[in-house]
Amino acid sequence: MTDTTVTTLRSDALTAEIADLGAELQSLTFAGRPLLWTGDAAWWAGRSPILFPIVGRAPGDTVAAGGVTAEMKQHGFARRSGWDRVAATAAAVTHRLAASDATRAVYPFDFRLTLTHALAGATLAVTAEVTNDGAAEMPFGLGFHPAFLWPLPGATGPHEVVLANGAEPALHRLDDGLFVPAPLPSPFRRGRYVPEARDFDADAMVFPADAGDALRYTAPGAPRLSFRFDNLPNLALWQKPGAPFLCIEPWHGTAATVGAGPEIAARPFTTRLAPGATARFGWSLTVTDS
Repeated sequence: MTDTTVTTLRSDALTAEIADLGAELQSLTFAGRPLLWTGDAAWWAGRSPILFPIVGRAPGDTVAAGGVTAEMKQHGFARRSGWDRVAATAAAVTHRLAASDATRAVYPFDFRLTLTHALAGATLAVTAEVTNDGAAEMPFGLGFHPAFLWPLPGATGPHEVVLANGAEPALHRLDDGLFVPAPLPSPFRRGRYVPEARDFDADAMVFPADAGDALRYTAPGAPRLSFRFDNLPNLALWQKPGAPFLCIEPWHGTAATVGAGPEIAARPFTTRLAPGATARFGWSLTVTDS
């Protein structure tokens, strides 16, 4: 099996393709209409990368954990790794990434990361399990980075992101990719936000708290995308300014704080997993006609 292998899943409403490289969702269509960004490298080559063992940047692209200090690029190594496809049916596929000599050189832990994409009717469910097979506590961040078309197919008016909890979570920004702890006014009003390209001139919009566990992304005339998040308390919205996509990113963990050191354990919302324990995370998307 090579990293170019793609598994196609089908339900009565959705079709999805998932690559072994990065266990990354490559396409998602609803009744034949594309929903996922195409990965055009002229804008951004990603489509739906998995972020592990860090979310966002580290200071100087350097991390420290378990007595090892090493270079690690933004969002970690999982998205660039070849995963093993360990199970597949017509509607679900499971990939696994396990510790190796290469990963231990930069992240000295015996981890197993298992990711399942599954379709049921008009719902895509993505679940991740992280297991610590080692003898020491294991710090990590995990996040999802799916990019959806903007405009969505059939859209005839402005798009909006609507939080199910109706909240107005504080906005945080990034400085050279690092988390700025000072809060800014929320762009949400009673849970509603209409994105504009200029909003991303200063990089991603990060909402580390209070965004809740559900939202929808839609526009008049377009399919409605309704999301639910499990054990993913942080939310980010991102695009390359003017690009035809919007990333809706649920995380457990953020970039390192401005002025902080390289320690993974010190990053905001880091999970510290006990030996032998497993942590579970997930998101789902249900698509309906508007």
